Amino acid sequence: MLAILSAIAPVFLLIALGYASVRGQWFPQAQLPALGTLVVRFALPALILHSLSSRAPAEMLNGGYLLAYAGASLSMLLLGTLWAMRRRRQPLPRAALYGLGMSCSNSAFVGYPIVHQLLGPVAALALALCMVVENLLMLPLGMALSESDGSRSGGFWRPFGRALLGLRSNPIVLAIACGSLLALLGWPLPPLLARPVAMLGSASAPVALFLIGGSLVGLPLRSLWRDVSVVAAGKLLLHPLLVALALLPFAAGNPQLAMAGVLIAAMPMLSIFPIFGQRHDMQGFCAATLLLATSSSFFSISLAIWLLQRYPLH
Repeated sequence: MLAILSAIAPVFLLIALGYASVRGQWFPQAQLPALGTLVVRFALPALILHSLSSRAPAEMLNGGYLLAYAGASLSMLLLGTLWAMRRRRQPLPRAALYGLGMSCSNSAFVGYPIVHQLLGPVAALALALCMVVENLLMLPLGMALSESDGSRSGGFWRPFGRALLGLRSNPIVLAIACGSLLALLGWPLPPLLARPVAMLGSASAPVALFLIGGSLVGLPLRSLWRDVSVVAAGKLLLHPLLVALALLPFAAGNPQLAMAGVLIAAMPMLSIFPIFGQRHDMQGFCAATLLLATSSSFFSISLAIWLLQRYPLH
């Protein structure tokens, strides 16, 4: 247990530092978006590009992993949406936010730092593969459902198409595409580029964790407690369980990659989750859910690591 705490404690200490810095007004909250821009547009794409370009083609063509992670995440999205529609009587656009909160992990800002502490370089590969699923499937689908209107023709396909078209200029998606292409062609980055790209990528984890902590300041931990706790529990407990079951048939080939996938699924939801709720006046609910899930994830992630070490996937 001490080894688990030593692996994840630095991550949550950086989150706590970000929270305390903004709460104590040592760092202006208005500047946090600039940190987010640095991570999303520069540091994280650099990390992904450097990692993928140095991978063997066989590692990139991991269809079993992609299929398993996508299938489990889609199942979680469906279960969360149906629960909100049937048990909470929510219309589809609002119910889809419940499902999205349960099925999309904060894989970059929280997942990668923790998995890298535990498993090393395989964390970057797992991050890239999970982000393929999240950016090309889960987020466009979840956003389309949350913006859909069953009374209008094309109410689903229009927002889904807009979400997909928006990926053309997404730096993370471009980094995944370029890194994968270089790996498949067997062309590593030249040393003159590889070192600065690696240096920039190494900044992604600490800056992202500081940003997460600062972003939690002022979020309301109230609203509908039952719904908030169900969404948080679905994300932290049920989503990784579904991913573990889905990855079990493929774990023998690369047990560390499978473990990384389960741990990424055990992370709290995206830090931009409250933004998705603005369209339906659910930003307070989404913010409360994010705060509860993030603050509870220390214990759920510790449990997930302990279980995976005691009952490894293979």
